[in-house]
Amino acid sequence: MKRKLLGVIDATTYHDDLEELLTHRSLAALPFAGRYRIIDFVLSNMVNSGIRSVAIFPKMTYRSLMDHLGSGKNWDLNRKRDGLFFFPSPIVDYDNNKIGSFEQFGANIDFFYRSSQEYSIITNCYTVFNMNFRPLLDWHIDSNCDITEIYHKDGSSMEMYLVKTSLLIKLIETRNETGYTCMRDVVMDLKNLYSICRYEYAGYTMMINSIQNYFSTSMSLLKSDVWKQLFLKDQPIITKVKDEPPTRYFKGASVKNTMIANGCLVSGSIENSIIARGVKIGKGVVIKNSIIMQKCQIEDDCYLDSVILDKDVKVEAGAILTGSAATPFVVRKGTKQGALMNS
Repeated sequence: MKRKLLGVIDATTYHDDLEELLTHRSLAALPFAGRYRIIDFVLSNMVNSGIRSVAIFPKMTYRSLMDHLGSGKNWDLNRKRDGLFFFPSPIVDYDNNKIGSFEQFGANIDFFYRSSQEYSIITNCYTVFNMNFRPLLDWHIDSNCDITEIYHKDGSSMEMYLVKTSLLIKLIETRNETGYTCMRDVVMDLKNLYSICRYEYAGYTMMINSIQNYFSTSMSLLKSDVWKQLFLKDQPIITKVKDEPPTRYFKGASVKNTMIANGCLVSGSIENSIIARGVKIGKGVVIKNSIIMQKCQIEDDCYLDSVILDKDVKVEAGAILTGSAATPFVVRKGTKQGALMNS
């Protein structure tokens, strides 16, 4: 791509409404759809758009994120030139929910000085979508925009911004004089000196910011029309490769309208659910409308409905766990849930 783009992913955001799932990980590393992490979507979009240099700015509890992304090999970002970069934030006391903190960028200004890409796309880490950024870049240039903010067709901001890298550097350098703390401050200032444009994206978009939203978005993937909008052959969502055996279904197992990843052992009944890698489901188990994350163990004769089990949870035999679409029952990572513990 002649007009090169630099990818900048803000992975510092923390939503209080997701606290139960973010105790041991950042929002960017939140498991999704049985095989993926939330960050896989925006990162794959960048790679599919020809972006070969991506900077990720995490804040806290980013070990699982770095473990997932590694050197960027799965995304073809383990390169001698450009590639994947991590810049953990040295700043503790800024607003986590302002996308693209100029203070944080300022602490790593040398990276932007050295970047050869003429334009930068600044994004959040928690939007589920599949978008090619090349038409956006062409539109931005043809429209003589200084800053373009991406909006969804429903009129809501997607908290993503396209800007010349040189202008981004200027905004970072002059942040103390202007009072601008992030890109949102600039586009919301009616007295700014820049040409601010809005680009409408019409595809499927969902921003994960609460347990209920995470649950409903995950369940929507069981609808074929939603799946077809997100997982495209020519724009694949890439994730970390894990070599595991196929899932094994034992006699008496029953599965309906469910996504099941590799390496599972299934003896029970599953309906309208998402099952991640390496899950063990015992005899007489009934699972409905639930999200079961990696390496959970569900012993015999359990009943789960509208439940989210984080990774490595063990549900002891005979347990009954129920929630609802509005308030799913969440079990934190690595805990044990028994029949006598149910409320």
